[in-house]
Amino acid sequence: MSGRQKVLLVAVAVLLVALYVVAVAGRRDDPGDPAAGPGALARLGRGTGTVDPATVAVTCLPPAADPATTADGVTLAFGTACRLRVADPGALRTLVLRGTTPFQVTAPAPGDADVTVTDEVAPDADGPAVAKVAVDRETEVLLRCPGGGGCSVTLARS
Repeated sequence: MSGRQKVLLVAVAVLLVALYVVAVAGRRDDPGDPAAGPGALARLGRGTGTVDPATVAVTCLPPAADPATTADGVTLAFGTACRLRVADPGALRTLVLRGTTPFQVTAPAPGDADVTVTDEVAPDADGPAVAKVAVDRETEVLLRCPGGGGCSVTLARS
């Protein structure tokens, strides 16, 4: 084995030891803090942002009361169903829906996928029901109120 190969072998060994030390030092045994800020990987997607509630047109059946604008977003109170028409955001954005009552959301997947996704969310002890819908073009999102007893959903700013 030549001198150059020995130096290369030692350098690779040192690199492996350094990577092991970094991996062990970064390991966490605790379950984490849900109130803590996002981790390093979550910060990579920070540029995507959320849909501005002002760019969403709402049509409800039966017609709902006028939407109420608050600091959190736009709150809809409706009986059976609402169709949300989200204007083209120009890039991938997230439509955040928060409800004080259970609701069902149906929306097409972003991109060229020919898939429609449906989910039913309900509030729990930790807070309101939350649904996040990825939007990358003009999209229609359908909200339904299970049982038709009336729902309250906020188009949140974040």
